[in-house]
Amino acid sequence: MSAAATAPWNVRSTAGRRAWARSSSSDPDVRSGGAALPRGAVFFPGSPPMPLPPPSRIPALVLVPWLLAAASCAGHADEPVATPEAAEPKLERVVMLMRHGVRPPTKAPVSPKGTHDQPWPEWSTDYGELTAHGYRAVALLGHWDRRRWIEEGLLPEEGCPWSADIEIAASAKSRAQDTARAMAEGLFPACSIEIAFPANAEADIEFHPLDSGAARMDPQQAMAQAREMLPPGGEAALVAENAPLFGLLERALGCCSPTFCEAGPRPASKQCGLDALPAKFEQGGGGRPKVGALLGTASTISQTFLLEYLEGFPMEQVAWGRLSRDEIGELLEFHRIKFRFEGRAPYVAAHAASPLAARMLASLRDGARLTLLTGHDTNIADLGGLLDLHWQVPGYPEDDPPPGGALGFALFQAPDGERLVRAFYRSQTMDQVRELQPLGDDNPPYFEYLPIPGCDAPCRLPDFEALVESKLVAPGA
Repeated sequence: MSAAATAPWNVRSTAGRRAWARSSSSDPDVRSGGAALPRGAVFFPGSPPMPLPPPSRIPALVLVPWLLAAASCAGHADEPVATPEAAEPKLERVVMLMRHGVRPPTKAPVSPKGTHDQPWPEWSTDYGELTAHGYRAVALLGHWDRRRWIEEGLLPEEGCPWSADIEIAASAKSRAQDTARAMAEGLFPACSIEIAFPANAEADIEFHPLDSGAARMDPQQAMAQAREMLPPGGEAALVAENAPLFGLLERALGCCSPTFCEAGPRPASKQCGLDALPAKFEQGGGGRPKVGALLGTASTISQTFLLEYLEGFPMEQVAWGRLSRDEIGELLEFHRIKFRFEGRAPYVAAHAASPLAARMLASLRDGARLTLLTGHDTNIADLGGLLDLHWQVPGYPEDDPPPGGALGFALFQAPDGERLVRAFYRSQTMDQVRELQPLGDDNPPYFEYLPIPGCDAPCRLPDFEALVESKLVAPGA
């Protein structure tokens, strides 16, 4: 069902209000809640539109081939030809959805008893919280974004930005809120920047619409679409296709002890392995399909190995010294598989991503110069599925969202006044995070503009609006 006909919210307004909490980047320990978000959730109708700042008028300096116009003038062949300033594109706004930074596993145990022969390493941070290392890595990324956006005219070179020019919001999870603080520190050193976030999980209608009950979908239809994406032979064929990766994962784990397989039906002649876990897809919360215990556990384990590497654990502690960095990257295929089947089916993506997509579209139309939303890999995967966007950070599988990575949209004004949209993905590499490498011209993070299927390049803003609105669904639709 299209939101263009049925959505009860006005995506042209960024003024909807819910119960949110605020904090300042200068006080990373603030956890108070209840204040209204100035530019709030567009998922539900709110108060009348608030005054919005005028667009920036400083030209962008990035090379955007489809925006640059060649200058021409009469004269001698040996005279230099100058490109007039008016011919350069002007960056008006950026709206970016970012995954939180490095964290420990969200809970214990990482894998079932009997699947690993060594204890999992200890972390210095509680389960699921942003680590100090992760905070510093995100701040470095924010500093690089600051330099880039100063050059492109989006941010002031000196001083602090006007509050109306910046909007930063996070999910109800503390790791996302702390990531927002780290970004604010990197983007705006010594500035007090407000960060908005939901007062509680029930109010997190944008980042967790299914869990909060703000969005609902038919579980059977969602599962049917996910299963349509399976290869011939279903889950068994998918597992068989990835047999070499399961072998690599079991070698790293020292899997498995005979006691692990005793409870399940299994031929006596077959060696005990992870495939003792059920592979059949399952129904998850909010109607979202889940890849099942086998692939879900493989995804969690591979992600944990990645996080150990990014955190800077000694290599003898990363996967107990049994994997190289490149092998960890190979195992992240399980993470990609999880998000492909749980979030990229069109019906699922539309219901899961509509709240954030609606907010991002409203912000791109007439919001702050910079809107930064910090959430989770699920949010990025859902949004990528909604718009069929694809990326690949070096060292990661296609479409895998690394910690600190961001999917965003930039709004440019062409010399003729046309407003044009480009999608992009930006992320540090594994070693840039692990080693806390300073980022600059000689060591930039991965940044790539992405094709937007269904919208010709250059993608005109009205066409982008129509494309996104055609994919949005109303709550409960």
